[in-house]
Amino acid sequence: MNTHLLALELMAAQGILGAFDTIYHHEITEALPNRNSAKLELSIHSIRALIYSVMFVGLSAWQWNGTWALILMALFSVEIMLTLWDFVIEDKTRLLPATERVTHTILAINAGAFITLLAINAPEWMAQPNGLVWEPYGLLSVFLFLCGIGVGLSGIRDGIAVMSLRKNTQRDKELAPVVFSDITESVLVTGATGFIGQKLVTALLADGQQVTVLTRNLKTAAWTFDGQVRCIGEMSDLPATQKIDVIINLAGARILGWRWSSKRKRELRASRISLTEKVVQWIANAEQKPRLLISASAIGYYGIQQENDDTVLTEDSPSSSIFMSQLCQDWEAAAKAAGEYDVCVKCTRFGMVLGHQGALPMMMLPIKLGLGGPLGTGKQWISWIHINDLLRGIAHLWQPNTQHSADPSGYQAYNFTAPEAVMQKEFSKIAGQVLHRPSAFPTPGEPMRFALGEQSDILLEGQRVGPDHLKAEGFNFNYPDVRSALESLY
Repeated sequence: MNTHLLALELMAAQGILGAFDTIYHHEITEALPNRNSAKLELSIHSIRALIYSVMFVGLSAWQWNGTWALILMALFSVEIMLTLWDFVIEDKTRLLPATERVTHTILAINAGAFITLLAINAPEWMAQPNGLVWEPYGLLSVFLFLCGIGVGLSGIRDGIAVMSLRKNTQRDKELAPVVFSDITESVLVTGATGFIGQKLVTALLADGQQVTVLTRNLKTAAWTFDGQVRCIGEMSDLPATQKIDVIINLAGARILGWRWSSKRKRELRASRISLTEKVVQWIANAEQKPRLLISASAIGYYGIQQENDDTVLTEDSPSSSIFMSQLCQDWEAAAKAAGEYDVCVKCTRFGMVLGHQGALPMMMLPIKLGLGGPLGTGKQWISWIHINDLLRGIAHLWQPNTQHSADPSGYQAYNFTAPEAVMQKEFSKIAGQVLHRPSAFPTPGEPMRFALGEQSDILLEGQRVGPDHLKAEGFNFNYPDVRSALESLY
């Protein structure tokens, strides 16, 4: 049996599994290059990927003889140590989904197998004169060479992501701190480990507030916030005697993802409406009621606007009967029930949030590659808000004297969108200018409708939404236009 050939075949399998893990988990579902908490993990991935690149290319059609065999064994040793270190860091910084844990287990077993097989041949190689001996294996060699190029590019990508995250951290530090209150208050945040939640909790802690977070991932939350927050897994874990001054309810499963099947729709409703009902039930039983509930919603409340409809939607505009509108309506209704217990309720209808996480990085990727341009017709409106203005907006609503409402309970909805909405083609054009890339590559809408079904309306249809209530209360946006927002981020 040719153990060397078997080792190369296992390496080819490693390349396929590794590509799946990188694209599906690291890039899409976990979005590691956009996570500030993943800087160390990405650094390890970058170094390990570059080592794998050398091994894939080097072993694709060459036999490593003499001293080169020792170098190969040294590379294997470093790779093993990096993999073990990666396991430790992953366990400390995030809760891996089941598919990623299974994939990592298979990758580790497979790597151990081909490293062992190659090590069996090492004594024979070391006995040969020094040099790399040409020994191709046809298409297998070509495939391994391509794997080496691919994993090398992935390593460079992760290294660039680390540098970008460090720059983003520095930019965040240069922003003026968000002031929520002149006094220390106790705040409960749901959805704290999401994109907006992480930024919000960090800002609250910097402002000296006492933060409790409701999260399914207790360990992840504890590590994300360096143990500075109290973590609970269920509302029932919070005693009715606990004093909470403000609740900020951001929890909700990611709206973009798998097609909106009946099961997926139930998950989206449960993660928003059912959880909000549990929050309100806790308020009902609380001995001392919170003074304020700020609950997330979305501009999906208004449904979609047809092309050439330039109407600016305000907080008083009617809702729609489509799924995403009904979801927002029921979400807000669940939150509004807290008003029965003398709690002021303010619902925030978020537009697309521009930041280093969320939807923007995926939108900017084709533009970075020079493939940006109109999506569908490009005439759909994009209503957006910079993450810094979103946090400042929440701080604005925190103040007791901000109440633009005729509702006796104090309930009020706010559009969290910048004053300037833009069409998608104009957004891509400005983004291309900011990144110094062309932006004239059209993407047809029909394949997207076929792939995403009903949720494709979020990308291919739009809403032109204005922040009337925020402006009426004197709120000033730091980033009122797309160009200034994107330049601050890129």
